[in-house]
Amino acid sequence: MKKSHLKSPDLYPVHQKDRTITSLGFSFMWVGMVVVLATFAIGGAGVVSLPLPIVIIATVIGCLAIGLFISLIADIGIEHGLSFPVYMRAPFGTIGTHIPSVTRGVTASMWFGINTYFGSTAMNGILDILFGFDNWFVCYLLFALVQLVNTALGIKSIERFADMAAPIILFISIWMYLSLSDTAAAEGRHVWSWAEDPVSGGAAFTAFLVVIFSNMGFWATLGADIPSISRFIKAPSNEKNWFKRNKVSLWGNMVAMPLTQTFMIIIGAVSYIAVLNSDPVAALQKSASGIILAILLLMIVLAQWSTNTAANVVPAATIFSNVGGPKFPFWAGVITAGIVGSIVQPWNLFDVIIPFLLVVGGILSAIVGILFADYYLLRKRRVNVPALYEDEGQYRYSGGVNLAGFLAWIIGATASYFTKDYGFLVGFLSGAAIYYILAKFWWFKKYKQAEIEDPSDEKYLGISVGRDWIIEDTETGDTA
Repeated sequence: MKKSHLKSPDLYPVHQKDRTITSLGFSFMWVGMVVVLATFAIGGAGVVSLPLPIVIIATVIGCLAIGLFISLIADIGIEHGLSFPVYMRAPFGTIGTHIPSVTRGVTASMWFGINTYFGSTAMNGILDILFGFDNWFVCYLLFALVQLVNTALGIKSIERFADMAAPIILFISIWMYLSLSDTAAAEGRHVWSWAEDPVSGGAAFTAFLVVIFSNMGFWATLGADIPSISRFIKAPSNEKNWFKRNKVSLWGNMVAMPLTQTFMIIIGAVSYIAVLNSDPVAALQKSASGIILAILLLMIVLAQWSTNTAANVVPAATIFSNVGGPKFPFWAGVITAGIVGSIVQPWNLFDVIIPFLLVVGGILSAIVGILFADYYLLRKRRVNVPALYEDEGQYRYSGGVNLAGFLAWIIGATASYFTKDYGFLVGFLSGAAIYYILAKFWWFKKYKQAEIEDPSDEKYLGISVGRDWIIEDTETGDTA
């Protein structure tokens, strides 16, 4: 019997015994993930018109809000062990899933390239200081290679690296803040009150909102495909209380991420105050030298590595593996992510990075809204998981496409595009509302969904009723 294109060992639900990420491990992953150029850029852009304390307040609000959205979607992975592209077969269809998924996969690959270039400039600085070697492109190739190998070795390898890197990142980032603060003071700029072009009234409120939604838009990408990571998070079996079941996820998304994101926003802001450049690599090269500079730059290298493996390469590789089918394993998806992220020449994207993350965040926020409406409002967390792997099952819809999902995504993404500063909220709300109406009153009237018609806990819940989903391989007769 021909093997189904929908079935691949890398895409099967993760069983409880294979879930290894702890609260500390997930928090350490977040420590590395937030240290990226875009985070620093948000801080630098904020203090152009607002004093740093106001930027911090806006950042905390934005981070807590997006942390809640991420936690809500993460339950898909925790409850059922499903990855993002596999669950997307429900709101978009077994074939339709590829279009929005690949959009996210290409975006993640581009972020991989951007972060790798950022890290390679820091690596180049270290090698120049220590050995007089100066070739950022060679550093880029080497840095990309080690990250891809680390990711291909699996989630446990990624978590171990995060456990090692996070304490070093935190220690060096404190040192970095102190160094940049001294530079700012030497320039006669007080970091807690200075703003390059201060505004007040309505303009200040608008700038405040931009900082909030910049932080939300930045993590909307991970908010969409967090199940690809959360399916490896440890969770108690037979626990129906949502908060207790998602405790590890909530700790990382609502505590570790807001704290570390805010601190890195501060570093970006202080960097801009010190040398009018939010890129701390450039700022540090002006304010430090020798072995001290090399140690400070090491933090940038470790952080980009930690960010890329968890937040970019894992989601992208999972998506590409889903598109390629059973003959395209996870490691092939890893290589694809590296190639896509490099051929776009990320070193040429830096000047448009803030508008880019706002636009893409808004477009993907509509997908977050659709996932929320599909999982919580329509299916009420119950999923006919085996049917997600069936070529002619209930998620086949019309030619493999769920039109309700696509219409909601197009309208939601368009609405977010024309409201860029508030793109995440507009995209999320419009995507969720339109999908709910179209699916409930039109699409699911034509294509009945078993878990909606019979919302049985025992049939359609996962870990909260102690179930590991078993998928039968029709070619070998094996189960996974």
